[in-house]
Amino acid sequence: MVITQSLTTATSWSTAASDPKLWAMLTQTLLPLYVNTCRWFAGKARQQTGFSARTVHTLPLPDGNVAYLLILEASYADGVPENYLLPLSFIADQTGDALTDVPDKGRIGEVTFGRKSGILVDAIYDGRFRQALLTAIYHNQIVSQTDGQLTFHRGQGLEEGDQELVSRVLPVDSSNSAMTFGDKYFLKLYRKLFQETNPEVDMVAFLTDESHFANIPAFGGSVVWQAADTNPSGSPLRDHADVTLGMMQRMVPNDKDSWMQTGDYLNDFLYGVPQRMFAIREDVFDKVELLGRRTGELHCALYKPTADAAFAPEPFTDDYRQFLIKRFEDLLERRYALLIDNYTKLDAQAQRLAWVFMEAKEMIDTFIADFRTRPLDSLRIRIHGDYHLGQVLATENDFVIIDFEGEPESSITDRKIKHSPLKDVAGMIRSYHYAVSAKLFNSAETDTLDPDHLQRVSDRWFYLIRDTFLDAYLDVFGAPHPLFKNNTEINFLLLIYLLEKAVYELGYEISYRPSWVKIPLKGIIDVVREIEKIRLSDGNVESGVPMLQTGLLQTQRP
Repeated sequence: MVITQSLTTATSWSTAASDPKLWAMLTQTLLPLYVNTCRWFAGKARQQTGFSARTVHTLPLPDGNVAYLLILEASYADGVPENYLLPLSFIADQTGDALTDVPDKGRIGEVTFGRKSGILVDAIYDGRFRQALLTAIYHNQIVSQTDGQLTFHRGQGLEEGDQELVSRVLPVDSSNSAMTFGDKYFLKLYRKLFQETNPEVDMVAFLTDESHFANIPAFGGSVVWQAADTNPSGSPLRDHADVTLGMMQRMVPNDKDSWMQTGDYLNDFLYGVPQRMFAIREDVFDKVELLGRRTGELHCALYKPTADAAFAPEPFTDDYRQFLIKRFEDLLERRYALLIDNYTKLDAQAQRLAWVFMEAKEMIDTFIADFRTRPLDSLRIRIHGDYHLGQVLATENDFVIIDFEGEPESSITDRKIKHSPLKDVAGMIRSYHYAVSAKLFNSAETDTLDPDHLQRVSDRWFYLIRDTFLDAYLDVFGAPHPLFKNNTEINFLLLIYLLEKAVYELGYEISYRPSWVKIPLKGIIDVVREIEKIRLSDGNVESGVPMLQTGLLQTQRP
């Protein structure tokens, strides 16, 4: 980005926080232009009506200067405003070394503060700012502000002696900003802010400091704005005491995530399919078993007895059931409508699956009604919430679980709702199903093979891997365990979450990848088959609810 904008003010940089006219000028001139070039700003496609400086926090720098953490509010023609974190630094000497490491995309504009001219930059590109963050976290500093305080908390993952480390900004553009320290720690600065602490910080801090769970990047610390109790400006962010601004974790050396690793294993499997050879290497099962155990150990760590209400186990209450049922029923209604509208765009195999799914609507409705009243003694806990192969890093001989922010499309409040840990298990099972289906149905090696044959081969691989993962997972807990009353409840709850996950996936595939629609549809049919088994075993076969129409899945053969 080439700087073309400039601004002049009589206010000095060191006293800028107390000049509201200056911030009003910045939010009307330089900042909107800059923010709209940033990957992390999610409002670019919306009709913007203006920006305002809701809060300006001051952070002292090592050399005696200051940086500011601006809470920037973006307003729109429709919908509620959004709040973003924009740290700002002023580099007065444009010819010195300080600007060397500031890329064009970090330079906001030329500004004269008082009698000093220089460049206003995104502070993440200023080494002084990065060091100030590390120092504050290391020493558990509390920095008072005009609106509350900035609280820096040090976690057990930040080691003694690591208070001064060489830092850099990672070049990857994403919805947050990432900095590394000594290639040993990773600091994520959250850009879009919410009214409460980020669930990722809560989870990682609990797992590191309370449960001592080793298979995550250890919690190094956090940056939190504890707002004042008063709410003079009406800012949405001031309605809650704590707003998470950043989190530090240990860096983890890894080769790839588990999605890529599974893809490598599937390449070996794929090569044998055209020759009608079915082979899975033994080390594939070993890796799947290990991931199953690590997942079980994660949930045991989250089940750890605690006085913290945010992590204490809870039963399946009526309120929780109603929450889940309403979300599921709304989701089903939208997916049925989407499927009907796009039915003619699907290939023949997907159409057969879609027809069976739609014919099974009454059976699914009955299953949901059963969930509303069925006695359940299993417990709910905080879970990962967005668990799949891409959230697991493969190290040389183990796995490290990452990204505890929860479901991206859910509110922060909903991401903190406690579920059965089988919801995470369902996410991983669906991920394995996607891995094998995507590989077999989208590879040149299988283009000429009969789709029904490919489906059978895909199913065999998936069922073996699913059962291997699930058996290893449940072995961690033993029986009985408070999280799972018995196998009957395990099977029932797993079907609830598997069905919800597959129905959710269906919407994305219809809208963006119609050729992949058969993957979630097959997952749905597999679940409905199991629902039918429960109906038969319970003796609850209502005369008005038809059985699964599996005959529709058969193709006409010559």
